[in-house]
Order: sequence, then structure tokens, then C-alpha cells
Amino acid sequence: FGHIFRRSRGLYITAEDRGRIANILKNWPTRDVAVIVVTDGERILGLGDLGAHGMGIPIGKLSLYTACAGIDPARCLPIMLDLGTENETLLRDELYTGLVRHRLRGQAYDELVEEFVTGVEHLFPGVLIQFEDFATDNAFGLLAKYRDRTCVFNDDIQGTAAVTLAGLHSAGRITGRPLAEQRILLFGAGEAGCGIAGLVTSAMRALGLTEAVARGRCWLFDSKGLVVKARESLKPRKRAFAGEHPPIADLLEAVAALRPTALIGASGQPKTFTEPVLRAMAALNQRPIIFALSNPTSQSECTAEEAYAWTEGRAIFASGSPFSPVEVAGSTVVPGQANNAYIFPGVGLGVVASGARYVSDELFTVAANALAQMTEDRYLHAGTIFPPLTRIREVSHGIATAVAAKAFDSGLAVGKRPDDLSAHVRSMMYEPAYPVYT
Repeated sequence: FGHIFRRSRGLYITAEDRGRIANILKNWPTRDVAVIVVTDGERILGLGDLGAHGMGIPIGKLSLYTACAGIDPARCLPIMLDLGTENETLLRDELYTGLVRHRLRGQAYDELVEEFVTGVEHLFPGVLIQFEDFATDNAFGLLAKYRDRTCVFNDDIQGTAAVTLAGLHSAGRITGRPLAEQRILLFGAGEAGCGIAGLVTSAMRALGLTEAVARGRCWLFDSKGLVVKARESLKPRKRAFAGEHPPIADLLEAVAALRPTALIGASGQPKTFTEPVLRAMAALNQRPIIFALSNPTSQSECTAEEAYAWTEGRAIFASGSPFSPVEVAGSTVVPGQANNAYIFPGVGLGVVASGARYVSDELFTVAANALAQMTEDRYLHAGTIFPPLTRIREVSHGIATAVAAKAFDSGLAVGKRPDDLSAHVRSMMYEPAYPVYT
């Protein structure tokens, strides 16, 4: 992104701007901002620390808000918190567009982000802030700090969880095994893995399971093996899902011991769903659920072709990046793409349309349910557990309407509920209309 930089888009706030961030925010030409996507560029999906070159992420995400959900592009504000980088290649690159320094850390980092959030609250009241591609500890810390104070969410944690939950609901329609009966092994215990575990167990509790039983249905497997209570120095987000079990360091052994119905990869480690692992899943389940969610395609835990070949064509497969259709036993199977673009634009539109003051986990559960309900049987018969992305505007409208309804019902929304909420949401969807000259 930095090497093809042509013109500035959005706002750059640097580590040297302490004490004047509000003045920088005032430079934006309008106060009518609906959505801000902000990153510090430290954990760009599949690419790592890109520093200021991470600005391509907020720009791209906000383009999806417009394309998928009709958020007016004039109401979208991308922001880069340029707080340095640990990427030595960038620090030596004469074309690097950011601060040439190592990253701001600790209290100084927290104080700068606090000044940024405070400035946004003052200058753009009611705006939705999406945190994107922060390092794992910062991502969880910032979400915990601000989620009950202002209108924020983290797409890497909550958006990924919601699209995965939707996929599990749809897969359950194929297997005949509802969510409450699933046993899930999550390979990867970072932002996505812990986020999925949290939302899935919350959804299970809503279906009547106790907290203990719900958590016992979700297991995490990280770089050190199965996350169990006997492990020392577990971070709180992992300890919440640590089960009573002897340590297991090998994924194949974990599959054999836990007998999961669903294996979900969110590790960023390619080719880790090996032939023995997938054959073991197929031996345990007539229709094994295999989600290889890591992006980009080169980081996927397995390919669609491998998932189908090593499960005798019985896998219910979804991936983070797109895979081409696969011929399985004379039939064409279309792999599902568990892309966050199904979720965050619709959630954002629903929040904006309702004026929700906060973004609760319930809104993501509602979004997941709405997405699953829009997955028609004809798509399931083709092996796809999500609607086609060609229907994304319709899908986003449906999700936004459901999210807005939940915001009004739960007291999160501001103002009076419109008589026709669906029409109200539709009226807020930007449509580019160009004059026709004759």
C-alpha cells in the first residue's frame, strides 16, 4: 500500500500528536460521520506488522460498508494510528510513509488511544467505531475498556465469531444436529478463536444450556496444544475456556480424544488440517464440519479440495478466502466462504439506522441468526452454507433490520422506533445515481 501511495485518504494520527488529537480530527471536512474504522497496523491479517501502510485496511473495510450495506461513503472515515512499527524492513525502507520508530507501548499507548476515543466522542457523537487489525492483547483490552462506554466493536473478534456462528447454524440444518448438540474444537486461540468460543457458548446458553455445559462444548487448541486448566500462565481469555483434561500437544490426538463434530481453524497456520486429521473427523462424523478460516488462501488450514478428498466428499466446508467449486463424486460442490463481509456491514447499518448507543454481543448473535435464515435450502444442497455474495446488499439489509429491531427491543437505540423498520433501514442505504445525458 505504501509503495503505490498516491494521495492521502482518511486521517493519520501519530505518536507525536499527543495533546492535539482533537485538533487533527477537526480537520475532517464534515461532522456527519456514521462509521470510523481505525487500526494501528500491528496485526494485518496474514501480513503482520505493516505500520502506517496498514491504512489500506480501514479504507478497504469502509469501501465494503458502502458496497455491501450502502453506508454513504461521505459518512465514512478511515483512521490510521501511526504509532511506529517493529517491522525492520519498513524501518529501513526509504519509501515508508510512517513514523520511523519502534512502537509506542504501555501507558503512553493507552493514553494516546484514550485521547483519540475522547476526541471522537466529542466531535462525532454517536459514531460507530470499528477497531481493526490490532495486536491480540490490545484488541481484547481496547474492546473490554470501551464497549460499555461508547459505540465500538472489534471485527476480528466479534465479526468473525458471528459469521462462524451463522455457518454452524446452517451446517446443523445439513447434519440434523442443532448448535446445542455440537462439539467444537477451535484450532487457534487468538482474537478469532476466543471470539468464536465466546459467541458460540453465549448462543448455546440462549438455547438452554448451562454455562458449564456450553463451555464444555467448545475447546481451544493453541501453539502449545489443548488449552486445559492444568496449563500455567494462561491469559484470562483462554482460561475462560480451559477444560478439565490431560494435556494434548498433537491435533490428531485432540480430535481422537474430544470427538468434535466441528473443527474450526483460525490459526494462520497453513496445511495444519492434514489428511490424518481430516480422515479422523470423517470417521467420527457422517458429515464433518470443517471450517478453514485463516486468510489469505496461502494461510488456509486446508484447501477445499483437500477437505472433500480426505473426507470422501462428506465434509461441510467453509473457508475465509474463496475456493473454486470442486467436483465430488460426479457433482459440483460450491465451498462456502465465511467472510466477515457478510456480517460487519449489516451490523454497522443496523447500528446507524437505530442510533444504538452500544454494540452488544446480542446484536452479533441476532446478525448470525439472520444470516443463517437467509441461507436457503437450495444453497445447502449445493454444499454452500452461506448465501452467494452477489446477494450481499439484500443480506446486509436483512441483518441490519434484525440488528436494529434488537437494538430497539433491548433499549440500546435512541429515539422512537419507526413503524416500518425495514423501510427505514432501506431508506438509509446509499445508491449511487448518475445523471443520464441525452
